Amino acid sequence: MTYRMRPPRDVVSGKGSLEQIGEIVSSYSPKSVVLLVDGNVRKNGGADRLVELLSLPGTELRVFSDVPVEPETGQVKELFGRIKGVNADLIVAMGGGSVLDSAKMISVLLRNPSFLDNLLDAGLIGERGVPLIAIPTSAGTGSEATPNSIVVVPEQKLKVGVVHPFFIPDCVVLDPEATLSLPPNITATTGLDAFCHAIECFISKKRNPFSDLYALEAIRLISRSLRTACADGADTRAREDLLLAAFYGGMCIASSSTVAVHALSYPLGGRYRIPHGLSNAILLPWVMEFNRDAVVDRFAEVAAAMGIPPGADDDETSKKAVEGIFSLVRSLGIPEDLRELGVRKEDLDEIVSAAMKVTRLLDNNPKPVSPEDARKIYLNLLP
Repeated sequence: MTYRMRPPRDVVSGKGSLEQIGEIVSSYSPKSVVLLVDGNVRKNGGADRLVELLSLPGTELRVFSDVPVEPETGQVKELFGRIKGVNADLIVAMGGGSVLDSAKMISVLLRNPSFLDNLLDAGLIGERGVPLIAIPTSAGTGSEATPNSIVVVPEQKLKVGVVHPFFIPDCVVLDPEATLSLPPNITATTGLDAFCHAIECFISKKRNPFSDLYALEAIRLISRSLRTACADGADTRAREDLLLAAFYGGMCIASSSTVAVHALSYPLGGRYRIPHGLSNAILLPWVMEFNRDAVVDRFAEVAAAMGIPPGADDDETSKKAVEGIFSLVRSLGIPEDLRELGVRKEDLDEIVSAAMKVTRLLDNNPKPVSPEDARKIYLNLLP
């Protein structure tokens, strides 16, 4: 087996690192810069300083602050239609996963207009996109480090991950101060999304020494700091831990792959518009309970990274790891009943059928997932 790591070309991290954005942007000598920013971040003033720093002599700045949440393919095309005439030679994106994913697609579309014919066909991408600087304001998706862009396909009632190495941003700025305004519930779900990335990639069939390194450190950082950040959003050390962990989780995805949690999550997002991080958080402990017996030794390592004392043997320790995951998810108030989010038992056949189509991820799960297995996992959350 060979394995590969494709990191962003430049990563700037640490409290106050956003202040370097002017210098970073100037290194590209752009004439026209497009800033894509999360609407809530813009509304709350979280992007004001960034706009100020991007107002450089000789550079035209255009701001788009209406990037859709959980974007549909048609919405990405509409956004591109408004941006393509700006002749941007640099894109800066500040926001959560939806903003970063949209920016990645826009960057590539500007150099590969034929990709517009089918946003699900990465084979239409032949040239690297316009340079992209990614500034995450949530610590979850790790989109700033991945070759993935997630879009909703309404006609399929499904979220789809489009994957291409040209989606990886050129530069990433990880400033924990950009995440301080994140409310506790979003801090919890995004943090657990990053937790999913780390654990899933650690047990994936595509796991390798690169992804293992980042996964275990992400698990350690999240276990140490997620509860703290939810209780005290101003704790910059906890915020920095989570931001690094989310980036590390993205690096895991870039080298390994997520598995059944994400596969079973996509129909929930596509059909019911349940936010990606929340649906992953809900499914995580149940999918890990299903997978445990296939990767006992791996779960023993997860337990150690979580700070859980070992049991008498790996089997007992792996069970303690799964119990620890259940405990973490429940302590953060994650719903345990999908009916609270509009999911209906009578839709279960269609949900299972949609999940089983996500073979890109199910094939990497450490044990086979049959339609009946998927049904049982969903039924744990539909009492």
